[in-house]
Amino acid sequence: MRLDKFLAHHLGISRNIIGKELRAGKVTVDGNIVKSGAYQLSFDEQSPIVNYAGNEIAAITAPRYFMLNKPQGYVCATDDPTYPTILYFIDEPMADRLHAAGRLDVDTTGLVLLTDDGNWSHRITSPKYYCEKVYHVTVEQPLTHDLIAIFEKGILLRNEKNLTKPAKLVIIDDHHAELTLSEGRYHQVKRMFAAVGNHVVALHRAQIGEVKLDIPEGEYRPLTDAEVNAFLA
Repeated sequence: MRLDKFLAHHLGISRNIIGKELRAGKVTVDGNIVKSGAYQLSFDEQSPIVNYAGNEIAAITAPRYFMLNKPQGYVCATDDPTYPTILYFIDEPMADRLHAAGRLDVDTTGLVLLTDDGNWSHRITSPKYYCEKVYHVTVEQPLTHDLIAIFEKGILLRNEKNLTKPAKLVIIDDHHAELTLSEGRYHQVKRMFAAVGNHVVALHRAQIGEVKLDIPEGEYRPLTDAEVNAFLA
């Protein structure tokens, strides 16, 4: 990889600025000042040690995949003027290069998948792949068993022309249910229950595809190879 491309990717600044910093002698590779952006970095055996302005830049040479158990009050974005973002919990180099593969509302908790692999996240978010998501729902009004068939048939949401895809509703008790969806319309779970005269007071995502949330709230971990590959089958 060219040195200027490596620096631009890891520092998030333009190659024009990178060129000026290189010419100023601010970049070293394995202890030697390098002023040419065309210098080739090799990651075949031992990764080179690249320093910029005296600080080592940790090389990110492969896509990254994480799960996070999101608490309430955080948004699934890299920057927001009103709320703190989920990146608060991610202690990784260049964390702002990660994005959520399927966002949760600020007041919704649970499983968020983060990656810097756009093709992989597309397999999760694109409607054509029918990736199922499992939610634990708490509602205001008592649930009735006729809702199971209504959700299975599909619901016409306000201001939309097509029914939702069949959804599996499992009623746990009067105010708690598990809902499995294979699409991700805007505020879909809340709008589905609103359409049948109820109100969601708490919402938690427990599973995406074959990946189940298994860490405490506010923590994150890398996905296993099996979890990553489950979305590529």
